[in-house]
Amino acid sequence: MTETATGAVAKTPARPAFTPPTRFAVPGRIAVSNRTASRWQTATLTEIRRETPHAATFRFAVPAWAGHLPGQHLMLRLTAGDGYTAQRHYSIASAPGDDGHLELTLDHVEGGEVSGWFHTVAQPGDRVEVRGPLSGFFAWPGDRPALLIGAGSGVVPLMSMVRHHRARGLEVPLRLLVSARSPEELIYAREYGAETTPVFTRSAPQGVPVGRLTAGHLRPVFDERPEGGWEAYVCGSDAFAEHASRLLVAAGQPVDRIRIERFG
Repeated sequence: MTETATGAVAKTPARPAFTPPTRFAVPGRIAVSNRTASRWQTATLTEIRRETPHAATFRFAVPAWAGHLPGQHLMLRLTAGDGYTAQRHYSIASAPGDDGHLELTLDHVEGGEVSGWFHTVAQPGDRVEVRGPLSGFFAWPGDRPALLIGAGSGVVPLMSMVRHHRARGLEVPLRLLVSARSPEELIYAREYGAETTPVFTRSAPQGVPVGRLTAGHLRPVFDERPEGGWEAYVCGSDAFAEHASRLLVAAGQPVDRIRIERFG
């Protein structure tokens, strides 16, 4: 996790979900390779894209990256000239691919030494170290209907799922509810399509209600619930995760089919 214009998708035959080499299985979840995840690799920053006034996407070249599943995260390590190191867990924003690149989207956290370095010092060509992918608990392999609910930078691992869904031309149903304070703070705003419902808590475009995520936002999604139901993924702050989870349970979502990733 963090420190703290889309067009129609081409209707191509669904391909099997991308699966990296696996060795260790998390019961009931996605298999994860301990061997791959334990090795530090050099990642070279190649591009910086501004998403909102406080968030940016950082693209890295990692030639030996073994791949990941949407929803997984990695460990990132910075090392200063005097040998001091700082490590943080970050969700992977990019869809799985075989081009040796991955992306992270970072909020500029006040007082955050790692996010602060990225937002004020980092330039293309800089090198960091990464280790992963980590955790299969929050991963979505693309083989089941997915209901994604995120707030703020909690949308980052969910966007990896949306991008995977589009890149693979998957037919399995996917819906995203994303909460932000305002349209200006909506991360990835240019990429959202018909699968996404934005919720604004402080200010919104004219005619759009302002307020927290409610049962009313979930109702249309559950009215069109696919056969077999949804697998729900919730990501955000502790307070948001608790609020969204209660709404899901009240709407009839089985507790054992709600996966939560949160940050304090």
